[in-house]
Amino acid sequence: MPRPTMPKTLSQTHELVMRFRPAYTASPAEWKAFREKAARLYTEIADIDRHHHHEAMAWATSEREKAAEIGRAMREVRVIESN
Repeated sequence: MPRPTMPKTLSQTHELVMRFRPAYTASPAEWKAFREKAARLYTEIADIDRHHHHEAMAWATSEREKAAEIGRAMREVRVIESN
């Protein structure tokens, strides 16, 4: 099977991210992993698609913040469940 081609533009990155987006019913851990991977991809494309550098970095920041929020919520649930 041929290796997938890495995106060359921000638009292609959006398309790629949507292809591996989990179902709405996915676990928080799956959503966190998705957000972290999306953040990495947006960070990488920021250096490739220089015309959209700032927009790609904004997407990366947004995805990192969402991943962090999911992580905080997961920790809170573990604390509540352990009490």
